[in-house]
Amino acid sequence: MTVELHTLSNGFRIVTENMPGLESAAIGIWVNAGGRHERPEQNGIAHFLEHMAFKGTKRRNALEIAEAIEDVGGYINAYTSREVTAYYARVLRNDVALALDVVGDIVLNPVFDPVEIEIERGVILQEIGQALDTPDDVIFDWLQERAYPDQPLGRTILGEGAHVRGFGRDDLSSFVREQYRPDRMILSAAGGIDHEEIVRLAEEMFGHLERGPRIEIAPARFGGGEYRTEKALEQAHFALGLESPDYCSPDIYSAQIYTTALGGGMSSRLFQEIREKRGLCYSIFAQTGAYADTGMTTIYAGTSGGQIAELAQITIDELKRAAEDMSPVEIARARTQMKAGLLMGLESPSSRAERLARMLAIWDRIPALSETVERIDAVTDEDVRRIAEHMAVAARPAMALYGPVSGAPDLDALQQRRAA
Repeated sequence: MTVELHTLSNGFRIVTENMPGLESAAIGIWVNAGGRHERPEQNGIAHFLEHMAFKGTKRRNALEIAEAIEDVGGYINAYTSREVTAYYARVLRNDVALALDVVGDIVLNPVFDPVEIEIERGVILQEIGQALDTPDDVIFDWLQERAYPDQPLGRTILGEGAHVRGFGRDDLSSFVREQYRPDRMILSAAGGIDHEEIVRLAEEMFGHLERGPRIEIAPARFGGGEYRTEKALEQAHFALGLESPDYCSPDIYSAQIYTTALGGGMSSRLFQEIREKRGLCYSIFAQTGAYADTGMTTIYAGTSGGQIAELAQITIDELKRAAEDMSPVEIARARTQMKAGLLMGLESPSSRAERLARMLAIWDRIPALSETVERIDAVTDEDVRRIAEHMAVAARPAMALYGPVSGAPDLDALQQRRAA
């Protein structure tokens, strides 16, 4: 497989990977403009814009956008994260030019029809309502808010309903002008593709765009604290966040291996101790997420109101125990899980295209898969134990609780247990 990179004169970057033998391809545009790039009054507008891109362009109405891709058996979608908005399609190899034309069209030429804005406003408000009615969804927004208070990184991606109700055509157009610049975009494609053809098409479509002024974002500050909402639910939902490395940190792979051993699968410590041995929950997991300048390791579980205190206390005990006796066997298993997950996931052209865009955005180059695997293999048992000790003792915490949680210990009590 061959990775090729090309940058247009205006800074627009194109990265592709041909995957021999594949009859399909994934192609998309990743824009360095997500929730983190919004001003307070804009909260939710990056996501609103993602929706509106599919509601009509200067060349196609909403139905024609969908039909153009589905007529050839493909699919098209998008997502908004805190640092990126992505628009992508999956098609057969003979339809790559069509897919790029459609994806480019929705990114460059949305018309923001006032009627469609009102329709989509209602859709997004329903989406917000659905999230608020989904405890094991909304609790992560509340945890993020406590971890990064009064910062764009701590705000919900969907936005507050009050903001969404007020967005108009001028607001959307303004955000595009500010953020959708060629030097903030990456076109990524993988599968049955021709690099030179994609570069030619990209030059025609994006070559006229002009660079914008450099956009600075405030450094993230992990605050911490507790969010607790009492509600008569069947389950008490518990989410604990601990400050962890950013994705450029030399410790990122150590942290991810540690988290996998702690709560990344059925053999993990949290799953075995809290679910298998004690039966305190159905679902429990740990994961490490990272941003450009910060990260958070999250532990989540759902249990009964009567057992939430025990679950929270044992979670702290397991953090401390992991710092004392995490074994070489556990670390080796977690390392293997991490490598296998990476390699298995990249058998899909969509995952390959996602990785290409992400790596280029982070490193301004594409590390070979072998380099990534070598970095994972280079993590020593001592590296993981050092992370485990930091998480058990020193990492700043945030916590969110939702449901019948009156019996749950507060964050101060859990901190005292950490220190004991």
